Amino acid sequence: MSISLQFLTTTSPTTAAVVAASSSLIPQSGALFRFLRNHHKQIVNYSHGVGPLLCGSKLNLIRPNPVLFTSSNQFIKGFEDSRRSIAAYSAASDGSASTESSSSAAADDEPFKDAAEIVSDAEEEEFGFNLPDVDRWDVLGLGQAMVDFSGVVDEEFLERLDLEKGTRRLVHHEERGKVLRAMDGCSYKAAAGGSLSNSLVALSRLGSLPVGGPVLNVAMAGSVGSDPLGGFYRAKLRRAGVDFLSTPLKDGITGTVIVLTTPDAQRTMLAYQGTSSKINYDSGLSDIVSKTSILVVEGYLFELPDTIKSITKACKDAHSNGALVAVTASDVSCIERHYDDYWEIIGNYADVIFANSDEARALCNFSLKESTASATRYLSHFVPLVSVTDGPQGSYIGVRGESVYIPPSPCVPVDTCGAGDAYASGILYGILRGVSDVKDMGTLAARIAAVVVGQQGTRLRVQDAVELAESFAFHLEDSSI
Repeated sequence: MSISLQFLTTTSPTTAAVVAASSSLIPQSGALFRFLRNHHKQIVNYSHGVGPLLCGSKLNLIRPNPVLFTSSNQFIKGFEDSRRSIAAYSAASDGSASTESSSSAAADDEPFKDAAEIVSDAEEEEFGFNLPDVDRWDVLGLGQAMVDFSGVVDEEFLERLDLEKGTRRLVHHEERGKVLRAMDGCSYKAAAGGSLSNSLVALSRLGSLPVGGPVLNVAMAGSVGSDPLGGFYRAKLRRAGVDFLSTPLKDGITGTVIVLTTPDAQRTMLAYQGTSSKINYDSGLSDIVSKTSILVVEGYLFELPDTIKSITKACKDAHSNGALVAVTASDVSCIERHYDDYWEIIGNYADVIFANSDEARALCNFSLKESTASATRYLSHFVPLVSVTDGPQGSYIGVRGESVYIPPSPCVPVDTCGAGDAYASGILYGILRGVSDVKDMGTLAARIAAVVVGQQGTRLRVQDAVELAESFAFHLEDSSI
C-alpha cells in the first residue's frame, strides 16, 4: 500500500494565514509540513465539535479511558554513590571529590580522574563537528540529558542482581551504586546518552551533507548540572553535531543511565535522573523554540508536574510560530503513570508521535492481544503522522486512520539499544527532506535502524550516515513535493 502525502493541502483562509505566517520555517519542499499542521488543527477542532474533519471520513474521536495507576516518584535529590570512581569524578552531594581509593579501585577509577579522559564513541573523537552560529533550528529536542554507562553482561549478571531483562526503570543512588560495584572488572564506557540525543545525533549526521536540501541545524535543550558530568555531556554532544543550548544548573546533578546489554542484543536500563527531568521554560528557551521548524518532546520528561507545564508552554509557542510538534512515547511505565498528561499534549499539540508497539498499545489503552497495526490506526485518528516500531517484525506508519506496514531492513543484530531512536531520526529526516511517500519514508527509517542494530553502541556512525544520506538521494530527487 502506498500513501502519498502530496494530497495534503487546503485552501481555507485560516490555513493560508498559518502557512504565510510560518513560511520562513518551511523548507522549499514543505507540503508535508503544511499537511501535518493543517490536519492536526482539523482533528482538534473536530474533536471539540467546532469544525469539520476535511481530509477523511468522520472518525469516532473518543479519547481512550485512562487506566489508573499508583503514582510513583522515585527521584532522589542527593548525589551520593558508593562507587568511588563516580563520586570522585562527578562530584558528591556535598560538592567535594572523594580522595579515598584502594589498589583495586584505583585502576578501575583511572578513566574518571578527569572529564577529558572519559571514553566515548571512538569515531566521535575522529570526526568532530564545527557547529556554526545559526539563527534558526531545523529540529530542537526537548529532553533528558543523561550520561550513559554502557557495557555487555551475561544473563547470570542480571539474575544475580534481580534485574528484569529488557526493561527500563528508575533507580535511587544506592541501587545504582550496587550495580556499578557489580560491574567492577567489566568493560564499559561513558557517553553523552539519552534516547532523544541518539535521534538528534543521527539526524545531524544524516543532514551533514546538502543532499536534497541544505545542511540541517539540530539542537537540544535539557537540564544538566554544573558538575563535570554536565560539562562532559555538553562537550560530547556538540562534538557529535548537536548544539546543547541550555545553561547548566548551579549545584545541579547530571543524570546517568546504566545500559546493560546481554549477548542476545537485549538491553536493560537503569536510570538515575538527577536534574535531567527538570526543564525551566524561561525567555531564552522560548526564543529558541520560536526559531525552530520541528520541536521534539521526549516522553521521559512527563515524570515531573512542573516539567509538564514547561512542555505545554513550549508546544504552544512552537505552534504559534508555525513549527511542528513531535512527541516520543519513550516508556510504557511512564505512560501508565502519566496517562492523562500524555494525552493532554498528544491530543492538543502533537503532529507526529514516535512509539514502539507496547507504548502504542498503552497509549490506546489496548490489551496485548491487539495488533500493532490496530494501535497505529487508532492513534492516527488523533495525530496526523504516527510512527510505531515493532522490533524484528518491522514497523508501521499511520496516516488518516490507515496503517502502512514497513518490513524490517535485513541485518545481523548486535545491540538493539538505540534502534527506535535511529528509526525516529529517519522519519524526521524524511519530513525535512520532503519525502512524499509514506512507504519510502518508513523504508528509509528502517534502514537507518538496521545499521544501528548491527553495531555495538546506540549512535549512528558518521561514515554510515553519509553513505545512507547519499543512497537516499534518488528518493529525494524523484519526490514531486
